[in-house]
Amino acid sequence: MQIKVENLSYSYGSGKLKNKALDNLTLEIRKGDFYGIIGHTGSGKSTLIQHLNGLIKVQKNSGKIIACDMDLTDKKCDLKTLRSKIGLVSQYPEYQLFAETVFDDVKFALKNFFPSLSEEEVANRVKEALELVGLDYEKVKDKSPFELSGGQKRRVAIAGVLISKPEVLLLDEPVAGLDPVGKREFIALLHKLHGDGVKTIVIVSHDMDLITENCNRVAVIKGGKVLKEATPKEIFLDENLIKESLLDLSCTAYLTLELKKFGLDLDSDLTVEGFVEEIKRLKGVKA
Repeated sequence: MQIKVENLSYSYGSGKLKNKALDNLTLEIRKGDFYGIIGHTGSGKSTLIQHLNGLIKVQKNSGKIIACDMDLTDKKCDLKTLRSKIGLVSQYPEYQLFAETVFDDVKFALKNFFPSLSEEEVANRVKEALELVGLDYEKVKDKSPFELSGGQKRRVAIAGVLISKPEVLLLDEPVAGLDPVGKREFIALLHKLHGDGVKTIVIVSHDMDLITENCNRVAVIKGGKVLKEATPKEIFLDENLIKESLLDLSCTAYLTLELKKFGLDLDSDLTVEGFVEEIKRLKGVKA
């Protein structure tokens, strides 16, 4: 198991201003998962993933988290090591770029994680990270990150997380603000990363098509609790769950449920490819 969360609770503020963001939340993320976390605004999604790399600490007697074989409730837990293993990419990460050059921005994390690396080793790691996200090292390393396109800026920001070679990548609304082409390219990049060293990817998103098309497991959160953890198909064809959690349907789930009203039962995994193949099968069309 890559990440195990048990009975996690968390509250902001105190007294009359106390607001419970997580309420005895439990879930498991397996090594190799492309895992989705969904829920209405204010459900606790972002608070949850900020716990997973120690950005928010587990409050006393408020549950347990085991991540990459590290106990986050242990006072001796090395957060620096944890964050090198579990990278967090916040929403609009390009807004956090700050250095004069792409090279300086990407290498920044190494100062904290691996301060003993030589200049040559640092340069090699920066080159590797930039090439991993599909950028030409020689062309971009000396440029100001603010001269780049929006999609390139996001890739630079992710390179700055990947430079520590994390086992797990957490992403909060990873395609927010991207146009359709940028969105497709970014999702393709995530799948490439998933096959090139990042063992597990966890995404928080309001984009139900993104979740359905890419995730193998999904957790639905409401009021700081997990309502259901299952495959996208099991989640989105559960009409009562969708209503209770105030979520939208993915396009393929909507079409599947609408066609069912007319007596046409489809049995696809709800990906676009699977949906089309199921239509072909029912019509007797050869692929």
